[in-house]
Amino acid sequence: MHEAMTDLVNIFANLVDCHGNIKIPGIMDSVKAVTEEERKMYQTIDFDVEESRTDVGAKKLIHEGNEDAKVKTLMHRWRFPSLSLHGIEGAFDAPGAKTVIPMQVIGKFSIRIVPDQTPAEIEKLVVAHCKEVHRTSGSPNDIKISMELGCQPWMSDPNHPHFVAGRNATKLVHNVEPDMIREGGSSPVILSFQEAIGENVMLLPMGCVDDGAHSQNEKMNRSDFLNGIKLFAAYLEEVAKVKKR
Repeated sequence: MHEAMTDLVNIFANLVDCHGNIKIPGIMDSVKAVTEEERKMYQTIDFDVEESRTDVGAKKLIHEGNEDAKVKTLMHRWRFPSLSLHGIEGAFDAPGAKTVIPMQVIGKFSIRIVPDQTPAEIEKLVVAHCKEVHRTSGSPNDIKISMELGCQPWMSDPNHPHFVAGRNATKLVHNVEPDMIREGGSSPVILSFQEAIGENVMLLPMGCVDDGAHSQNEKMNRSDFLNGIKLFAAYLEEVAKVKKR
């Protein structure tokens, strides 16, 4: 018979390849084009590809070895959409060699979207692609695709006076020139704040990369907490110096 797990694995295999390329037709059509100014910003960011590879425990990164490995790695980490497979519900996953054949399985995956993509647009493309992959497989099994959560992408202007104030405050407290980065994540409240108040929103980091945000052992160093107080005070002082656009 046509097994549900086989159908699901076939769909999974047609979502993304081993090089990180999303195989869903049309998914890159609405991605905002990279500008030369933006590309230059990536070139100056303090980032080491080899150190990053070591930190995550990987044998090789996807874009490692390319002529512009740092820029390509950062762009695919931050500014291009990415697709990750997360799990299969209903399948046997306990220790042992039981040969359970599930009658029904649920596959879970996510897509990090970027400007100017929309959840509705991506959902439509994903549903159409999954149904087409399943149709061409010849399996008579039923398939259902649904989006559990969809959030609009958010990005602000790094040259806005608030960001200038943030950079100045960071240099004052930490004595370093901060990098302007884009970080993939799920913080829909940011866009809600911006739309509600009609003003620019800025994320001013105060922690470390090893804080383990949202994990069981999430922490914040005491020094970062104290410097965070100084940073926020310095930021308010810098904001008072700039003129509103």
